[in-house]
Amino acid sequence: MKKFLVMAALAICSFANAQKGTVLVGGNISYSSETRDYGNAERKSNEFAFSPKVGYQFHENWTVGGEFTVASSKDDQGVNEYKTNTSRFGAFVRYTMPLSQTFSVFADLGAGFQNQTEKDYIGSNYTKYKGDGMYIGVVPALFINMKKGFGLNFSIGGLGYETLNYDNNGPDVSKFNFNFGKTASIGISKNF
Repeated sequence: MKKFLVMAALAICSFANAQKGTVLVGGNISYSSETRDYGNAERKSNEFAFSPKVGYQFHENWTVGGEFTVASSKDDQGVNEYKTNTSRFGAFVRYTMPLSQTFSVFADLGAGFQNQTEKDYIGSNYTKYKGDGMYIGVVPALFINMKKGFGLNFSIGGLGYETLNYDNNGPDVSKFNFNFGKTASIGISKNF
């Protein structure tokens, strides 16, 4: 039994040390589309988001890096149409705790700046709103090492806070998110 415990401890430590000094590349991509038919009218909406990350693992358990998100959505209600473009750029720090050579748990703390542009088309006229703000969030996740540092990240929510201050006498928005178990996210990452 002692030999097994020593071997297990060495395997976990060697896995953690093998990642030190590597570059982490990863991210998420999502797309959704919905059509609602009301008989005499139809409503179509779609959303797209792309969120890459690049970081450097400077310690056995710690990674620091940059993140970027670009997202776009469109809601077509026939005569009325609403378009939103969002971009975020910031930094993140990740603490990883290996459970075995295959599984690790980690938590990302990300913070940065964001901007959002909204265009509301009513017939041939439109109104444009532009807002800038900041965001901060914590996302716990599970990493599954598929092969040689390439793996999948599974998350079931997170905790976050964000602000947007709109131009042209628009609203000042602050939002707090606490979301565990409501949504699931799968991402890909690779250590080089």
